[in-house]
Amino acid sequence: MNWPATERHCLTPAPGGLALVQDLLNTAPAVPADLPDLLADGSLGAVQEWADQAVRGWSGATGRGDVHLVLTDDDLPKLRCLRDQVRRALAAGDCGGEAVRFTSAPVVVGLAGDGTLTLEPEGAGARWLASAVLAEGLLAQASGNWRRLKICRNTACSAAFYDRSRNNSGVWHSVRGCGNAAHLRACRERRRGHSEVAESGVKA
Repeated sequence: MNWPATERHCLTPAPGGLALVQDLLNTAPAVPADLPDLLADGSLGAVQEWADQAVRGWSGATGRGDVHLVLTDDDLPKLRCLRDQVRRALAAGDCGGEAVRFTSAPVVVGLAGDGTLTLEPEGAGARWLASAVLAEGLLAQASGNWRRLKICRNTACSAAFYDRSRNNSGVWHSVRGCGNAAHLRACRERRRGHSEVAESGVKA
């Protein structure tokens, strides 16, 4: 299991290093399946286990060497803050949201012998993860993949999914689950509205 947070939603990971961003987002709690917050205070051991698997997945997906990341209790609120900021930005989409500057997430730009530029995360703990997440987000923007990373429109779920539809029109992480539930709610609201209109006409 390379992407434990994403796989608990039974989702296919995003391509390449973008899957690290997706997995961080999917550590958030979700109501429908009673999924806990994987970055909760007091659960450093579980958070470290998640980070070990996610960083190992990132190394494999990007062809990097092994990274040994050590987290502390002080890193947990920083990681939740990073997760929430990225989540809000994705949820806002084209509508736009408040701009955020990450001054404590260093990234080194490397120039290979063949002229290829690379972004290498730097720092330790939450700083390294922030650096890696933002670097992968920047690379995904350049490749056009960033716009396909989305937050499920079901607010009780809010799973991060990679939209593989041809026209990039997906809004639910699961059409059968969250999509059908939303359509059912909309149908019930329309029926309720029609009933209220009918009743008011009878009273008049």
